[in-house]
Amino acid sequence: MKILKKDVSRRQFLKEVTTGLFDLTIIPSVSRDSQSKLKDRPFIYRTLGKTGLKLPIVSMGVMNANNPNLVSAALDAGIILLDTAWYYQNGRNEEMIGEVIKDRPRNSYVISTKIFEPRDRITDRFPANAKSDTFVAKFETSLRRLGLDYVDLLSIHNIYKPEDVLFEPYLNAMLKLKKEGKTRFIGLSTHQNEPAIIREARVSKKYDVILTAYNFRQAHRKEIEGEMELAVKEGMGFVGMKAIAGSVYNIGRKVHVNAKAALKWALQNENIHTNIAGFTTFDQMETALSVMENLKLTPEEEADLEGSKHYSSLYCQQCEVCRSQCHAGLDIPTLMRSYMYAYGYKNLQAAKEALNQGQISRIACIDCDSCNVRCAMGFDVRERALSLSKIQDVPESFLV
Repeated sequence: MKILKKDVSRRQFLKEVTTGLFDLTIIPSVSRDSQSKLKDRPFIYRTLGKTGLKLPIVSMGVMNANNPNLVSAALDAGIILLDTAWYYQNGRNEEMIGEVIKDRPRNSYVISTKIFEPRDRITDRFPANAKSDTFVAKFETSLRRLGLDYVDLLSIHNIYKPEDVLFEPYLNAMLKLKKEGKTRFIGLSTHQNEPAIIREARVSKKYDVILTAYNFRQAHRKEIEGEMELAVKEGMGFVGMKAIAGSVYNIGRKVHVNAKAALKWALQNENIHTNIAGFTTFDQMETALSVMENLKLTPEEEADLEGSKHYSSLYCQQCEVCRSQCHAGLDIPTLMRSYMYAYGYKNLQAAKEALNQGQISRIACIDCDSCNVRCAMGFDVRERALSLSKIQDVPESFLV
């Protein structure tokens, strides 16, 4: 039987990005006998702004996790906040969390979920005809999946533009849900234009919490820190994400970021009240727990972070300088984020979900002989996009 080159490419792709992806379900949970010892560990706590929630400095970002035993073990070990979203794993992420928490006291955990709504493909803004009803309907679905009457934090998922911080249909929906007691606090998450978005949220005085990208690789981190400091003084709570900046460097994608060093670096900023670590194994969880006990960087960890300047990262800071350079008008920032999910996190589903969010049904780089895009971070955009194009061949049933 003749095998087409396209099929070989797809099979090689699946082999490369899914190695180790499905070994999580065979790992046992932490035994009940060890729970008290785990919770006696001297974790560092911070208060999440005006919410008054006192949390360990590391929380769990559940997006990449598919093992309920791991989530249960994280709670047993002393983690309190679980962060999820309406579209993660096509809703199965919230369902899994619902199963984990259903027999636990409601005051023993904090649940944060986020609602994503499509943007206009041209402007990247929320469409003018958007309605509150669709936002509320998705949130009600989240509540059913989680098996809860309310969540602790509800956020608009991934705001791109500062002009959308006060987008009335969604903001008003969240304010109404908060008044009804279906969420205790409201917030937003952002991967780009963070300083301007933090500023708009602070000035509006509408939001309780911001979930923001913050890591040692960001060229604009000083601007983020400045706006964050002003917002914290006015009572804003901050949850950090993307601390390990893509997980691996783009040197054959085999050199890993020192996750412990990167997480410590981010949390040395006391305005990050907690960071959602996206661990997917018990060893990674233990690394996160150890960070909660001691934030001091060792000389070796400092050297690792300093040495990373010589490597190309998988982390795209979504600066959008590239977008006007692409003749095909591709949403390159979304492509690069999808690439990070596929090759850094080894999460094909998240990669494909990112492409769907950006309404990218076909990657036009296949038809280009050359690329005019010059990435501000030095990425070979065309090479990454072509690697990512293979995801288009992966059946949805494979990811379910």
